[in-house]
Amino acid sequence: MSVLKRNNVRIAGTGPATMVFAHGFGCDQTMWRFLIPAFDKRFRTISFDLVGSGGSDLSAYDRAKYDSLQGYADDLLDMLDECASGPVVFVGHSVSTMIGLLATVAAPERFAAQVMIGPSPCYLNDGDYTGGFGREDIDELLDTLESNYLGWSSSMAPVIMGVPEQPALRQELTDRFCRNDPEIAKHFARVTFLSDHRPDVPKSTVPALILQCSDDLIAPRAVGEYLHRHLPRSVLHVIENVGHCPHMSAPTESSQVIERFVANILR
Repeated sequence: MSVLKRNNVRIAGTGPATMVFAHGFGCDQTMWRFLIPAFDKRFRTISFDLVGSGGSDLSAYDRAKYDSLQGYADDLLDMLDECASGPVVFVGHSVSTMIGLLATVAAPERFAAQVMIGPSPCYLNDGDYTGGFGREDIDELLDTLESNYLGWSSSMAPVIMGVPEQPALRQELTDRFCRNDPEIAKHFARVTFLSDHRPDVPKSTVPALILQCSDDLIAPRAVGEYLHRHLPRSVLHVIENVGHCPHMSAPTESSQVIERFVANILR
């Protein structure tokens, strides 16, 4: 199967380096439309849909392959082989930050830098580690999702987006969630919220920007600080913003922070 078709790959822009954008859970590549224009004059830009999301080929969804985030990381490396040229800067949101991290561990030579927007290596609180959710919280979230996916989407998407002063963005994320295949979304949610990639974090030696909102229910500030402590060659930047999607709700500041970081890496 063609990688381009499997992941609904879109290539734009020109430049000596490639910037790859990977969306979060429940979303698709359209979520990058505010950010990509800031870079496609100087970079070859690649956006795509994770298999099972957006316009990807749903027939390619293999529950065994995608029973861990490594399956998505392998897809990412396939895409780089097919589409990327020059140094690669990976920009991931939410769960895709860990997909990118796994790819940098497997093939560090393929990446110049990684940008992590709202990252979390583990959503569960564990001893001194604050992931943001107790086990009962995660179990309740997954049970509700299993029994009433559309209802869960309608209630959770606005919370994830945040920014109550921007209701159009909250509605857009709700609509995106509701368009997903419920069975695939349920499986992906379990893989996402029950994963623990803390052991993988120190293995990634690729320079990283951790970009976080000051008030994020899904990835609390303590998670960003944990990553900064344990991820070699990382920089932490906190945007004063409510929600989990600063690339949509605060795109100008997000792009400026990314631009400064990338310029320093590629100079």
